[in-house]
Amino acid sequence: MPVRDPEMGAQGQVELVVREEDLASALSPITGDAYPGVLATTRCIAMCELAAGRVLAPLLAPGELSVGVTVDVKHTAATPPGARVSATARYTGRDGKLYAFEVSVKDPAGEVMTGIHKRAVIQLDRLLSSADKRR
Repeated sequence: MPVRDPEMGAQGQVELVVREEDLASALSPITGDAYPGVLATTRCIAMCELAAGRVLAPLLAPGELSVGVTVDVKHTAATPPGARVSATARYTGRDGKLYAFEVSVKDPAGEVMTGIHKRAVIQLDRLLSSADKRR
């Protein structure tokens, strides 16, 4: 566990300009399914996770990292390629061992995604050992 909790309301942010590989349609050749050429929900979620991780990162001890555990979001608007998007995670406190964040993603026209994300702090060596056992 981190030496201390983040300050209530502490925020992390991630920005990017939407590229072809950020679009839902980037999955179409992989899956054979047809997806639209707009910012993928999965990319928005990844941005929210990265923003929340940035809040916790300065508080972690050597060998620790934070990992996403739950995501409860609503993706409410489509964002085209070339648009600049920004994800923000605001620390709202603990839920047991989990660190909770309000997350949002915005593009120039307004809100794209909103919701809650929770993270756990873990030991990297334990995570890798556990993953290795699943081979």
